[in-house]
Amino acid sequence: MNALLKRVWIGLAATLVVSLAAVVAPDHVQINDEGRVHLGAPAPTPTPAPSTAAPAPESTSPPLTRDAVDEVIRTAVGAAGIDPAQGSPTVAAGADSKRTGWTAVRENSTAQSETNAICADLERQGWTLNPNPKGDRPDARSYKRGGWYLVVSTRGNSQAPSTAPAPADAQTHLTLTGIQLNLSDIPLPEITVRIG
Repeated sequence: MNALLKRVWIGLAATLVVSLAAVVAPDHVQINDEGRVHLGAPAPTPTPAPSTAAPAPESTSPPLTRDAVDEVIRTAVGAAGIDPAQGSPTVAAGADSKRTGWTAVRENSTAQSETNAICADLERQGWTLNPNPKGDRPDARSYKRGGWYLVVSTRGNSQAPSTAPAPADAQTHLTLTGIQLNLSDIPLPEITVRIG
């Protein structure tokens, strides 16, 4: 009886793992005709001979460096009529090649129009709005390009570094936060489970 219960629990655990993996990374779960489940990167598909292969589309967004993202931030802030020197970086230069940012204390009365101008310039520079599945908020918008995500926020102290000056009652922090994410760098376990 104990062996049967053990097999039932193992089967339930395997089903739970497969179900969670299918929800989190559906393109990394394969089930073959025999009921075997493979978790991990999909098996590479053979590429056709060069003579029959269609030309690969040009990449519209090459990978960006942190210096390039810093320049994007300075350009967007300047397009909003703000001198970038009025604010301060949120990550020291050279401290982290995958994070960057800028923040400044702004008047509440002008922060939304400045945010709109920054966002319009980011779109002009080729950044794509990354919509929030829970709905966009007027005080925070996310953009993506070249492996980077850039959040433009006027959420007060929550996004500002601890070294930034505290805003007065009629002020807020206008913050741009950039982070480089490459989800393909996150390894998934290679697991094979037989169900049935």
